[in-house]
Amino acid sequence: MRFRFCGDLDCPDWVLAEISTLAKISSVKMKLLCAQVLKDLLGEGIDYDKVVKLTADAKFDSGDIKASVAVLSFIFSSAAKHDVDSESLSSELQQLGLPKEHTTGLCKSYEDKHTALQDKLRQTSLRLGNLEAVSWRVDYTLSSSVLMEVNEPVIQLKLQAKGAESGSMETTVVSVSSDKFRVLLAELKQAQAMMNALQ
Repeated sequence: MRFRFCGDLDCPDWVLAEISTLAKISSVKMKLLCAQVLKDLLGEGIDYDKVVKLTADAKFDSGDIKASVAVLSFIFSSAAKHDVDSESLSSELQQLGLPKEHTTGLCKSYEDKHTALQDKLRQTSLRLGNLEAVSWRVDYTLSSSVLMEVNEPVIQLKLQAKGAESGSMETTVVSVSSDKFRVLLAELKQAQAMMNALQ
């Protein structure tokens, strides 16, 4: 069977297995657990002590707790990614075996944070590092002890970029011959023209 929150694909087996785990906790605690997972997905962090207390009644071990958080993260992020409305999500989760009371709480939490979650996913998807600075110089060696005559200019490019994940500055130095530099410049101009055509 195909599910919209899975991108019109079959539901992964691990999600099916963990839905039965989620059914062991009460619907009220399920809603509170959803709130913690959504906070984490929105970048506000998750309070693991609170999560442990919420799942204590169901006697979850650490593996069950991690699996429950993972399956809720998958459901919320996948549903937001595929722009599934809360009614459809509720129906699909009930088809997978999650009790109606649990899906009501889960879908209410999802509906409240749907737009914020989509915005956060847009911000964090396909993040590339930012190019901060470019410097260059041309080295022209007239002669060397190895070769009698060189007369070959070498271009040194120094690129400073901020890493997408780490946020730290990374420096890359590249030395290329004048012929390779001309090819690089021509290809970069082609790429820029293609990008400008898309805007």
